[in-house]
Amino acid sequence: MKGLLPQKRNIDPSVKAAGDAPFRVAFMSKKQREEMAQKQKEEQASEEKKKKEAAEKARRDFLAQEEIRREKERLARNAEKERERRQREEEQKRREEEMERQRQKNWTEQKEDSSLASLHLLKVPRDQQDQGVHAPQELQQIRSHYLGMKEKKKKVIKPSEKFKTVFTFDWDASEDTSRGDMNPLYQTKVEPQLLFGRGYRAGIDIREQRKQNAFYDTLVKRRVEREGDTEMLEEIEKQQEAADKRVRDANAEDGGVHWTEKAPGDMTERDWKIFREDFQIYIKGSSSKIPLPMRSWKESPLNAELLKAVDKAGYEKPTPIQMQAIPIGCQFRDLIGIAETGSGKTAAFVLPMLTYVMKLPLLNDQTSSDGPYSLVLAPTRELAEQIEEETKKFAANTKIRTVCIIGGTSAEVQAFSLRQGVEIVVGTPGRIKDCLEKAYTVLNQCNYVVMDEADRMIDMGFEDIVTWILDQIPNTNMKSEDEEEALRQELEAKAGHRQYRITSMFSATMPPAVEKIARKYLRSPAYISIGDPGAGKRAIEQRLEFMPEGRKKTRLQELLDSEEGPIMVFVNQKKVADVLQKSLEKMNYSCVTLHGSKAQDQRQSALQGFKDGTYTTLIATDVAGRGIDVPGVRLVINFDMPKEIEQYTHRIGRTGRAGAKGVAISFVTEEDQHLYFDLRARLVESNNIVPHELSNHPASKQKVKPGEKLEQKKSVMYAK
Repeated sequence: MKGLLPQKRNIDPSVKAAGDAPFRVAFMSKKQREEMAQKQKEEQASEEKKKKEAAEKARRDFLAQEEIRREKERLARNAEKERERRQREEEQKRREEEMERQRQKNWTEQKEDSSLASLHLLKVPRDQQDQGVHAPQELQQIRSHYLGMKEKKKKVIKPSEKFKTVFTFDWDASEDTSRGDMNPLYQTKVEPQLLFGRGYRAGIDIREQRKQNAFYDTLVKRRVEREGDTEMLEEIEKQQEAADKRVRDANAEDGGVHWTEKAPGDMTERDWKIFREDFQIYIKGSSSKIPLPMRSWKESPLNAELLKAVDKAGYEKPTPIQMQAIPIGCQFRDLIGIAETGSGKTAAFVLPMLTYVMKLPLLNDQTSSDGPYSLVLAPTRELAEQIEEETKKFAANTKIRTVCIIGGTSAEVQAFSLRQGVEIVVGTPGRIKDCLEKAYTVLNQCNYVVMDEADRMIDMGFEDIVTWILDQIPNTNMKSEDEEEALRQELEAKAGHRQYRITSMFSATMPPAVEKIARKYLRSPAYISIGDPGAGKRAIEQRLEFMPEGRKKTRLQELLDSEEGPIMVFVNQKKVADVLQKSLEKMNYSCVTLHGSKAQDQRQSALQGFKDGTYTTLIATDVAGRGIDVPGVRLVINFDMPKEIEQYTHRIGRTGRAGAKGVAISFVTEEDQHLYFDLRARLVESNNIVPHELSNHPASKQKVKPGEKLEQKKSVMYAK
């Protein structure tokens, strides 16, 4: 029985006590429960976020795969079309060869059957391969045989007949008495006078006639002195008083008030003429067909959204080119603007362009397949990025989208942006042509085209590319070449009845190649010229320092130590820019380089760092010499003089922008003699001091080709 009963185990009292202890629930405070709940919520949120990210990634991957698939299908379709086209061409070529062989065979049979062939009168090759080439010669010989055509022979003239009519003078010209020089009556010629009044002769300068012609006044004085006629004097005084009264009446009509104090409706034609003269605004064409300029932003035809953006950008007063170009652009008229660099041309064409685009519906998935509404062409990448930045700044209160198409960046990203749909495209001609050739976009509905720095694009060799791009735009919306009809079409476009192509061209000069493009693609354009673009801005103090090549670096260090930034230094070669930067960095100067050999992101970083003040000195080639706006540049240094005087004008235009003062210092050597003549003219036109070394140099008095040198004559001192 004991074996069947369970035996008692020896249990440790301490273990038994622990095992017999009752189970207790752990107590948690409210704070601990809240923390636990918060932790659970965070874990749930994290899980949901991960799920969303995974779903978003899967969606993006799916869209990318779809895009790749569509691209492959498009390439396959294009390849199939190309293959079919080649087959058609080969078939066409084969048919033409067959027809040529048949024609050759027929001609050979006809020739063998001809009577002339049997008589052996035709002097043509017997070889069948050359018979087709000499067929016209055979026909000519047939005509000569039957018609008896005569060849024209040159008539021979005998020497006796050839020189028979030549008269030889055997006396000197001083012995010729037929000229009347011996008679003093012919030597003193009397100027012809008008029979009445004080008019002037046509075809002769009026100012010179006015200076030299005192005949009438002298005659009147002589009569009065001789006859003592007081009535004549009274009549003259009455005429003078009447003329003074007319002047006083004209001033009374204006109220004696300056145009700045008048309302726009009270401005007379004379006031507008004075206004344009004050701001050096010159227009071509009928003044009645060109809208009046705006004196302030309040008088502009821009809408409220654009005016808010202008006010936010800090544009207190429009520049002269903006005063006249914006009213013309808002009338949807073709425009040619010639103005000096730094005059505000970008805003002058961006604001009217935005006004045009805002009148159209925004692009969607269906309408975006026909391309953008507007296209802006610029010569350099930096200028294109600057235009894009200005466009986005003014379009901040709208939903207008802008994309920049330039080289040095991913073409696939730009293609994706174009296919999503953008209203405005800004870019360089080369990359835009690539996008059009690869069918990334089209220009089927692009009716607003702007060419900025058109002369620079021509100088860089983009003439054929620009012409090709403009030819891709449908010409069905081109306005008429007749001026009256073109103006009527502009009124229709302004009323919204139909859209016509609008082309604006802005440039600093007007070379023949630019005029050729303007004549082909612009219709009855309004021509605006501000000041004298080629003379350089008078707000810039231009200094020329003559020195040898070895002293340039030392003089540059002296200027960087004495002047405050930002400072731009221009050189001609990329290698010189890099070497100069390394040399200045060793001397603890904050500088950066900008030239064409740098990658696009490096160029953007360098330019942005210079604008932000990270670098005080920018060493650049002519890539930055045109169109780029860096506010606050106080000094421009031409370390190397450019090859052409126009590039000198654009370099110094980086300072003194928007009405500010600026200084441009140029290091001139004897190798720059081909610029002396034009430099002297530029300094005189802009009221700058001409250095003694330049004014006395013979190269400043005549044009010198690049590479040539004229030795300066040494002054000779004579002993007394």
